[in-house]
Amino acid sequence: MLTISELYIYPIKSLGGVSLSSAEVTDRGFKYDRRWMLVDAHNRFLTQREVAQMALIKVAIEEGGLSLTHPRMEVVKVPFYQEGQDEQLFTIWNDTCKGVLVKKELDDWFSDALAMKCRLVYMPERTHRQVDQQYAPDGMITSFSDAYPFLTIGQASLDDLNGRLDEPLPMNRFRPNIVFSGGHAFEEDVMHHIRIGNIDFYGVKLCARCVVTTIDQQTAEKAKEPLKTLASYRSKNKKIMFGQNLIHTGAGLIRVGDRLEVLSMHTEERFLVG
Repeated sequence: MLTISELYIYPIKSLGGVSLSSAEVTDRGFKYDRRWMLVDAHNRFLTQREVAQMALIKVAIEEGGLSLTHPRMEVVKVPFYQEGQDEQLFTIWNDTCKGVLVKKELDDWFSDALAMKCRLVYMPERTHRQVDQQYAPDGMITSFSDAYPFLTIGQASLDDLNGRLDEPLPMNRFRPNIVFSGGHAFEEDVMHHIRIGNIDFYGVKLCARCVVTTIDQQTAEKAKEPLKTLASYRSKNKKIMFGQNLIHTGAGLIRVGDRLEVLSMHTEERFLVG
């Protein structure tokens, strides 16, 4: 039996994740997941790919908003809702979507923490950002995630990878939303239609991994692993794959301990299986 073992959200894109015992599924993913992001002076999104020090900013969910900590900064709060601000256009990968700036004091805090000019942006409810329609039907939306509302990884897949490494790595290197236990390594590769509680999820695309996986999420230090090892057995079309992106239908609450039911599978010829 496959069972949900961990749930995560990343309220501010590319900052620290938040572990949850239960998570609310909304139209664009888990509630609060990547509803905020940092942008540069050109309104372009920032991630650990360019700014590894973003890993040092940790996020906690508190009543009324987010609490942010950094090793050398005072704690600051980010309110949950910013619906009244004027909209601007912001760029994330090849998408341009509307968001609102949060507060100048927070911009200054982030700029000091990261030693670069940046601003904090919030995605209001009225903004609907489409997922990549090459892999998903029209009408599916996401937040400021890279492309899809959910990423799932099996614990067996990480165990398989760690068995090949000199030093094991934690799951936070891969920034999943849904982790499940049971089954075999890379079983998520071929999951097409799965159900958790009364919510249906659909595997649409393997997740191509980047240098963020090589950044220690506690120290922001970079290394060669796990990409060096993954490249030896998890390559497809010159990309390194680990985890699968999901879209969904329905809304509600899912919990650690819930059963993950596989209703249909992709063909192995289309997807990569370790």
